[in-house]
Amino acid sequence: MKKIFLSLFILASVSIFAQTSVCGQFHRKYCVVETAKGDATWRYNAQSKSGLFNQGMTSKIRCVIYKGMDYRINVCCETTLGDKLNYKIFDARTNELLYDNSTSENEPLFEFQSTATRQLIIEVTVPNGATEKNGHKPMDAACVGLLIEHKVTAKQGFSTY
Repeated sequence: MKKIFLSLFILASVSIFAQTSVCGQFHRKYCVVETAKGDATWRYNAQSKSGLFNQGMTSKIRCVIYKGMDYRINVCCETTLGDKLNYKIFDARTNELLYDNSTSENEPLFEFQSTATRQLIIEVTVPNGATEKNGHKPMDAACVGLLIEHKVTAKQGFSTY
């Protein structure tokens, strides 16, 4: 009886690990923005995530941004889903829409400066439909990554009086 429970526990653990590792660090490998050599100012933000998405699926993530920081958000996916991911950024307290990449031709990269510490909700949507890259066949699921990077805002204007 103990062997059966142990076997079931091991099988369940392996299954859960396999599901989480399918897309686990996708954002670290595929969402990275090319930067000039020696430009190490952008730092990885631990609020970055990856996940397995179906076509037509929408998912939200809450993150905190801090005053005096610049942020860079990059959303990427496996090529089988195409390259037209939609994402919106909302103020978590007021639910005000702050940014919608569909107004910028679905540009995956967005940089902004934070003038106040606050919580944001980032909503990512994978559109429905077939893509040219997979022979016009809809895909069941693919990995999507949300890479958030930050750096201290550079001082502007007169630095001393």
